[in-house]
Amino acid sequence: MYSGEKVYGIILAGGSAERFGGPLPKQFLKLAGKMVIEHTIDIFEKHPLIDEIYIVVNPNYVYLVEDLLKRSNYKKVSKILRGGKTRQESTKIGVFAIPEKDGFVLIHDAVRPFVSHQIIDQVIEKLSSYEAVDVAISSSDTIIRKNDNNEIVEIPDRDELMLGQTPQGFHISVLKKAYRLFEQEPVKATDDCKLVLAYSLGKIGIVSGERFNIKITYPEDMYFADKIFQVRSKNESDLSGDIGKLRDKIIVVFGASRGIGYEILKMAENFGARVYGFSRKNNVDISKPDEVREALEKVYHIEGKINYIVNTAAILKMGTLEVRDYDSIISEIMVNYFGSISIIKESLNFLKKSKGMLLLFTSSSYTRGRSLYSVYSSSKAAIVNLVQSIAEEWKIYDCKINAINPSRTNTEMRRENFGYENPSTLLSPKKVAEISLKTLLSNMTGQVIDVRREDF
Repeated sequence: MYSGEKVYGIILAGGSAERFGGPLPKQFLKLAGKMVIEHTIDIFEKHPLIDEIYIVVNPNYVYLVEDLLKRSNYKKVSKILRGGKTRQESTKIGVFAIPEKDGFVLIHDAVRPFVSHQIIDQVIEKLSSYEAVDVAISSSDTIIRKNDNNEIVEIPDRDELMLGQTPQGFHISVLKKAYRLFEQEPVKATDDCKLVLAYSLGKIGIVSGERFNIKITYPEDMYFADKIFQVRSKNESDLSGDIGKLRDKIIVVFGASRGIGYEILKMAENFGARVYGFSRKNNVDISKPDEVREALEKVYHIEGKINYIVNTAAILKMGTLEVRDYDSIISEIMVNYFGSISIIKESLNFLKKSKGMLLLFTSSSYTRGRSLYSVYSSSKAAIVNLVQSIAEEWKIYDCKINAINPSRTNTEMRRENFGYENPSTLLSPKKVAEISLKTLLSNMTGQVIDVRREDF
C-alpha cells in the first residue's frame, strides 16, 4: 500500500526528428490543439500523487519547452534538463538530478500522451511491494526471433510475452544504483527495467497497460492519435465526486421540463443545490441567444453567482435527408448545434467569475452517422468537437466544459420517436442525472463521459 513517499515524474523528450522525418521532433508537433508533450505534461501535472516533474529534452529544443512553460500554468514542473545522446543517458541525467536518496520515480515517454491516471495510480501502488514496476499489455500478434540473415530462428510462446509501455516506476535508490553499475559494466538495454533485471536489483512488478497508451513513433501514428482524441471517452469509474457537495451551488439547466434535464434538476435540488430550469415551456428557446442571456442574467441577479450550467435540450427528427424539408432541418440544427453555441457564448461571463463548468450532451450516434437520423447524429458529433475545442479556449479562464454521452435512455423524446421499448433494455434517466452531477464536481474538461447500462 502506498505510504506517502515523494513521487517524481521524469518525462523523456530527448528524441530527434530523425525517424519521424519532419522539421521538428514528434513531441513538439500539434495534436488536438496542443503539442504532444503538452498533453503528456498535463496528465502528470493533474495527477494528485505526482509531486514534481522533470523534463529531459534534446538540447536543441530546450527553447520550445521553456516557451511552453511561460504560457502554461504548470506548478509541478521544477526542472528542464538537457538530455543525452541515448535514452539511457537522458534517464540517468534525470534520475541523478533528484536530490532525495529515496522515494519513487516514474519514467515516461513524452510521446505517450494517452497514459491514464489509473495506470499511474497502479504503478505507484505496486512500488510499495516491488523495487521496480513495468507497464505492459499482452501481445495480439505472434512474435518472432530472427538472425542477422533475416531468417526466423524462433517463435516464442505468445502467452509468455508482453509489450512494454511507460511509465516505468522505480525506487529512486534502486535506479541510481542501476546506473552506477551501468557505468562500470554496460549492458544492452532499451528501457530501465532491463537494468534492474540485468544487475539483479530486485523484483519487477507488472501493471496492465492500455491499448490507447500508444507511443507516437512514425508519421501515421499522428493520424491514429488524432482519432483517439476524437473518440476517447471517460466512464463513470473515472468519477468520484460526492454529490452532497452540490449543497448551496447554483445550477442552471436548459431543457429542464422533461427527460434527463428534469431528472438533473430534481436530483440536484434533493442534494441541496439551488437549481433554475428553463425550456420552451417557460419561453426560453436556446436557439435565441437573447433568451439564453436573459435567463442567465435573471439567475445571476437573484443569486449573485452561477456555478454550473447544463444543456440537455435537443430535437430528434426521423427521415432521409432527401425527403426532409429545409425548415425542419434548420430547426433541428438551430437547437442541437447553434443552441449549444449560444449557451457557450452567453455562459462564459458568468462561469469566469465562479470558475465553473458547462455540461453539454452528445449521443452514442456521434461516432458514426445513422441513416434516417443524419442531422441529429451529425449535430451530436459536432458537439464533441465543440467541447474539445472550447475546453482549450477556456483554459485561460480556469472554466471547464464536458459532454455526457448516454446510451439509449428511457425519455419522452425517445418514446416519441421509437415507440414502446422494453424499459429493462434502456438506461434510466436518473442514472444519467447522477453521472452528470458527479461530472460537474470533477476536474475534467474537454472530455466525453460515457454512461452505459451496468449489464451491457
